Amino acid sequence: MPDFWRESGFHLLTRDADGRLAVTPDFLRAYLMRPEMRPPEDACDTEHTLFAGLLDDPTRPVPEGMVEALADEDARENWAIWLGFRDRLLAAGTLEGCYLRLFQEGARGVPSLFIDQLAHVILRNILDETPSGLRARAAELLFRAQTVSIEEGRVRVADSETVEMLASTGGFGSLGRLVVEAGTAPRSVEMDILDENNHPNYWSRDSKHDTVLDVTFAAAGLDALCRVLEAWVAHFLGVTVNIQPVQQIRDERWVWHVGLDSEATAIMNDLYNGVEVGEERLARILALFRLEFADPAAMRADIAGRPVYLGMAMGADRKLRLKPQNLLVNLPLAAKV
Repeated sequence: MPDFWRESGFHLLTRDADGRLAVTPDFLRAYLMRPEMRPPEDACDTEHTLFAGLLDDPTRPVPEGMVEALADEDARENWAIWLGFRDRLLAAGTLEGCYLRLFQEGARGVPSLFIDQLAHVILRNILDETPSGLRARAAELLFRAQTVSIEEGRVRVADSETVEMLASTGGFGSLGRLVVEAGTAPRSVEMDILDENNHPNYWSRDSKHDTVLDVTFAAAGLDALCRVLEAWVAHFLGVTVNIQPVQQIRDERWVWHVGLDSEATAIMNDLYNGVEVGEERLARILALFRLEFADPAAMRADIAGRPVYLGMAMGADRKLRLKPQNLLVNLPLAAKV
């Protein structure tokens, strides 16, 4: 298997006995090596001392008052945020443990970028042995915003950052941007649609985020997303679930649902509670799923054996922003004894 998603930092981590990613100094050090963390030459001596000490040992305690003593206000804020995140990682011991705690105890003070980066590297761990480029591409939906296109009944998603870059440059980088600014429309650039036949092409462009995934009902891309979500739940919660797309919810005993994003959560809550949902909002629903537990005993006793319905929806801006943590904290799990 290719070593995909190198930028995730997976190669800097080790697995513990349970297959989870143990926090390592090298992983923490990679954050410090980012340009935004390195002190500029004119930074105060205290910041240079702080940086050098953490670069030597990223786990070392920071003396009380040291961050507050930094001369630059932005530097004080940046270091306080990163050190708070680092301390959460060290306290949890594993990336998975930290990710779960963020949503069980509150993620206040942790930037969404850090949360997405955690999902990125954890999914790299989960998909380590997958031969499917489709599943790897589908997994990108869990940590990168997507732009939705609906044409002739086909629902397709493309990486939002890439779409915006291509729209502004025509795919020719800074040269293309100059052409656009000069008032000349650049040549259009089409993004390849991955399917069950060409998905191996993903491995040679895994970090470019320049492929399109078809998530229409019964499409291979939607099936790949289901398999990724199943693996996500199994890895974190240790329970086996089966997830299949459905075209609509026909269940008079509908008892539980989980929105995979904030838009789907709001729409499904309204539908469940009998609130009128207009056609415009309904049209934002991109996919519905039926989740079933392999072992009903893993569910809350009062609804054991009943399906859980999932929804995925785009916002008014046609962006899809999944919140994979919803599957971890909102499933009706049996209480631990």
